[in-house]
Amino acid sequence: MTTAEYFQTPETVLPCELAYGVLEVAESPTASHQRVVRDLLLAMVPFARQRQLGEVLVAPMDVVLDYDAALLVQPDLLFVSAGRQIISDKVYGAPDLVVEILSPRPRVGQLDRRLGWFARYGVRECWLVDLATRRFDVLMLGLSGGRSRTSFNPGDAIDSVVLPGFTLPADVFGA
Repeated sequence: MTTAEYFQTPETVLPCELAYGVLEVAESPTASHQRVVRDLLLAMVPFARQRQLGEVLVAPMDVVLDYDAALLVQPDLLFVSAGRQIISDKVYGAPDLVVEILSPRPRVGQLDRRLGWFARYGVRECWLVDLATRRFDVLMLGLSGGRSRTSFNPGDAIDSVVLPGFTLPADVFGA
């Protein structure tokens, strides 16, 4: 499937991605997954707005990493810094930050493959929230494939290049 053909498919709220022309569709996420997305969104939006840092968007939002190669992803949350002109009806290019909530069963695609795409196409930072282990990691991505990984606990200030000073909600993993 081409990117143009993908854009002609009916709108859906199911997670859909296009991996080099192959359409991947998953079932809807779990309630615990959505709670983490909600809590991070509710913390990130006011933080970014008050500081005029940029825009936070939530899935399903198509991120076109490579139009010609038919590579589109839908991270759980994404952030694009102010001044970057990559958001229109879709996001055309790499966000500065993506957030992936890792559910006990992977929903769309393999994590290592996705991280490789994020690094290759210029995502600067990826936050991984592992529901099973209750772990929150920040990965600094590099075009060369090098990655640094730092873990944080709920309530910690995140050591983020993209959102400096952001504090992880204390209840990010729920009660």
